[in-house]
Amino acid sequence: MSPQLILLVFLSYTALLFVVSFVTSRKADNQSFFVGNKKSPWFVVAYGMIGASLSGVTFISIPGWVGKTQLSYMMVVFGYIVGYYAIAYILLPLYYKLKLTSIYSYLNTRFGFWSYKTGSFYFLLSRIIGASFRMFLVVNILQIFVFDEWNIPFAVTISLFIFLIWLYTFKGGIKTIVWTDTLQTTFMLLSVVVSIYLIVKALNVDLGALINMVADSSYSKIVYTDWHSKLFYGKQFISGAFIAIVMTGLDQDMMQKNLSCRTLKDSQKNVITLSWILVPVNLIFLFLGASLFIYAGSSGITIPVLTDDLFPMISIKYLGTFAGMTFIIGLIAAAYSSADSALTALTTSFSVDFLGIEKRKNVSEKDKIRTRTYVHIGISLIVLFTVILFREINDQAVIAKLFTIAGYTYGPLLGMFSFGLFTKYKVKDKFVPIVALISPVICYFLSLYSEQIFAGYKFGFELLVVNGLITFIGFYFIRSKKS
Repeated sequence: MSPQLILLVFLSYTALLFVVSFVTSRKADNQSFFVGNKKSPWFVVAYGMIGASLSGVTFISIPGWVGKTQLSYMMVVFGYIVGYYAIAYILLPLYYKLKLTSIYSYLNTRFGFWSYKTGSFYFLLSRIIGASFRMFLVVNILQIFVFDEWNIPFAVTISLFIFLIWLYTFKGGIKTIVWTDTLQTTFMLLSVVVSIYLIVKALNVDLGALINMVADSSYSKIVYTDWHSKLFYGKQFISGAFIAIVMTGLDQDMMQKNLSCRTLKDSQKNVITLSWILVPVNLIFLFLGASLFIYAGSSGITIPVLTDDLFPMISIKYLGTFAGMTFIIGLIAAAYSSADSALTALTTSFSVDFLGIEKRKNVSEKDKIRTRTYVHIGISLIVLFTVILFREINDQAVIAKLFTIAGYTYGPLLGMFSFGLFTKYKVKDKFVPIVALISPVICYFLSLYSEQIFAGYKFGFELLVVNGLITFIGFYFIRSKKS
């Protein structure tokens, strides 16, 4: 594929997003930006959230994981179902009952000022690092295949990308994103399906034969029974449930879309529908991964050291122009999907949780919109500088470690919300930041030395549960006498 063609695809797709933005953002106000005026159709939210759940990292990485973990990720996906049911019937009723715009406002009601600010800060920290990491991976591919050809610096590329996102979301916010997400989901799924079709053609077999080839290959294993392993099916399933709870139910980015639904019942239908749709969708991604490895083996293609590179390499270099274009479209959709909602959610959290924009009764709606716009610009600049920093580090291992560390911040959120929901204790609020800091630090050292401490046991995703449990225990120790 020529850089000119890739650039044309990128600009055409972006223009389509601006058309959607123009239609959806008319007469938009702060409530449109924050919760879509609570008029979003639940089925549109459910479909769009597929793309939001499958970020650029997922789009590139899940097919590559198959080489090391086979299809064992499906056990995590099965666990998602349990987690989404917990969100639908435990968390959503709470959020709707309290009429929350930012879900972390609950911590203020339940525990106090410092709990509230700690929860909000951890979301901001983890989402800024996470969104920047995802954006870096995707935009870096565009940089290599397009903008390096014209000697355009990476800083200019990422600045343009973030500016475009800000431009089509600054007015409508979540009201726009609910609809652009449907577009992103459609193109991501089409990209995967078309890629599978092209592999079928390249191998000169039919789809049924390819399914049999995957089933008979070494890539088809789903259940691992060694409990020491990170891939043990029990660990994977339980981890999947809690990953869904914290990465969706306790994440402002994902919950903001759910809170834009008309009623609690609609929001619950959205979450339950999404939980079941994600099963076949993730299976298709994993099937694509196995197909890529089989195709590489049959064609004598050397598997790259970084397996994340397998999908882009085969699509762009071996399957022809159409396959490359299909991959680029899916990649662009994945990049926009994870970035636009992240910037909106970060803006909402800072505006509501730290500036108290909703509580300013003596401030006009026009001034509130102006304040929120300044916050949106500020958040966009912070993400921009973080992505540029990742590029300067230019070390995948270091960046991945930063991303992992950011993930530890969801554990304290799990512990805080659990303690609030399942006990009647109040806590000594001023000690909450200390507990929330100690918990992820302990978990980080557990992840480094678990094999020495626990006789060969390796922590996987279940470390998230341990993180939440340590926070829960910490809250018990700082509980107050009043309940």
